[in-house]
Amino acid sequence: MPLTDLTLADCWAYRPDLDVPADLDAFWARTLAADEPGPAAYEPVDTALVQVRTFDVTVPGYGDEPVRGWLHLPANADGPLPCVVEYLGYGRGRGLPHEKLFWAAAGYAHLIMDSRGQGWSAASGSTADPHPYPAGTVPGFLTRGVTDPETCYYRRLITDAVRFARAAREHPAVDPDRVAVTGISQGGGLALAVAALDPGVAAVMPDVPFLCDIRRGVQVAGRGPYGEVTEYLKLHRDRGEQVFRTLSYVDAAVLAPRATAPALFSIAMLDQVCPPSTCFAAYHRYGGEKELRVYEFNDHEGGEAAHQLEQLAWLNKLLGSGTR
Repeated sequence: MPLTDLTLADCWAYRPDLDVPADLDAFWARTLAADEPGPAAYEPVDTALVQVRTFDVTVPGYGDEPVRGWLHLPANADGPLPCVVEYLGYGRGRGLPHEKLFWAAAGYAHLIMDSRGQGWSAASGSTADPHPYPAGTVPGFLTRGVTDPETCYYRRLITDAVRFARAAREHPAVDPDRVAVTGISQGGGLALAVAALDPGVAAVMPDVPFLCDIRRGVQVAGRGPYGEVTEYLKLHRDRGEQVFRTLSYVDAAVLAPRATAPALFSIAMLDQVCPPSTCFAAYHRYGGEKELRVYEFNDHEGGEAAHQLEQLAWLNKLLGSGTR
């Protein structure tokens, strides 16, 4: 597979001057304070598994709208646990309750957030997005409500993600000082946004993150969701600056300087969905201590299971597994 973006040396040097809305902080402060969400609900699920306890989760998200998820706990854990909150890749849903057991097997609480309106690829979702979107919207999510930050789909999804991180800290089985956020692709972008908007996050692990340096992603991505913006602007030729201004409010590279938790990034140099230069833009701008694992010969799959072991070793060192 040929290199379709900058070389690794050029990515290390790539430090774009991104457009930062003057009211970015006020916009997110107002969004996250818009309502007082009720408590999360946890219903036990009988999975027939004996080493992991699973709960069907409902967290009040944006607009107090219910967002589903799963909570996995090690069956014999004693004492408050570190927790990994996971956000999902584009099109994925929370799936079946037994599908993601890695973090619970490693001694962590593991809270998985469904993505509202998604879940058509790889694993089913169960959370609706009740907000209408106008005619002329390209299929997908990047252009839903994209003419105004107030109506942008990712405003809602990022708010959901912040609410899940807060719900994790409030659960009695979780140590509120040891909550990490992570995700692959879209999930990685959400993890970065949450780390920027929620100072209670203790660690962040963005894996080949989406939603970073979005304008460049639209310009150079060989495939994937960034192409939705291209298709939209082919139709709405006069809305380019309006669209990119809206997307700047949810751009994880724009938000990244506001994050301070330690971070472990992964970037794949042959990634055609989330071009490496866009991920490096977020990495360079990230406001806290950070480490990076580069997968030089991988596409959007990145490091996969090998990187998961990197994450586990890094997080164990930072937070410790199980009880203190």
